[in-house]
Amino acid sequence: MSDRVPAPPRGAEVDDGLLPSWAILIPVKPAAMSKTRLGGAAVDRTRLARAIALDTIAAAAACEAVARVVVVTDDDGLVVDAAGIPRLHCVPEGGARGLDGAVLHGMAAAEGMPRAALLGDLPALRPEDLTAALRHAASFDRAVVADAEGTGSTLVTARVGVKWASAFGDGSFARHVRMGCVAMVVPAGSSLRRDVDTAQQLEIARALGLGPRTAGLLP
Repeated sequence: MSDRVPAPPRGAEVDDGLLPSWAILIPVKPAAMSKTRLGGAAVDRTRLARAIALDTIAAAAACEAVARVVVVTDDDGLVVDAAGIPRLHCVPEGGARGLDGAVLHGMAAAEGMPRAALLGDLPALRPEDLTAALRHAASFDRAVVADAEGTGSTLVTARVGVKWASAFGDGSFARHVRMGCVAMVVPAGSSLRRDVDTAQQLEIARALGLGPRTAGLLP
């Protein structure tokens, strides 16, 4: 896959990506119910799942293009642990809604802002990678970033005034493209594409450089 960034369509309004204008919505399952395929990792799965989510949230909050991070979750422990992260707004999920339902539930907290739904399992996420993606996404009504395997989605975006729609889950990248999302060209090694569901994926993310909470739990 080429790392070349596509030019914005003619007539598109271009944001330089540096103004803190974006709202990032991150749906997070309760840690006890999350990351069941990480059972082979040499650390308590519940603690690890929460650390992964917290590192993702903190990286998003540190992105210079982000004005607000909306976390939709029923994990009270995560809300307590995330209390010191700036620009954070937590919304109770109110029961399992699935990724798309949780994101939609949190949309009221992002009214009047460009919006992006970010998966909460990117423990190696670097703020500058998210900044670069949001800068490009500002040129499109809707956009999507594929995961490292090229089949799932880690980030879905929409401009102000564009009705929100997402379809996360297995094979979601193709679904998002069919829904009208522009497939953004993001380098294969970008931390934005490295979501973690298995112990093997965690080791790959570790090579990129994990966030401090996740790294602190691993041997």
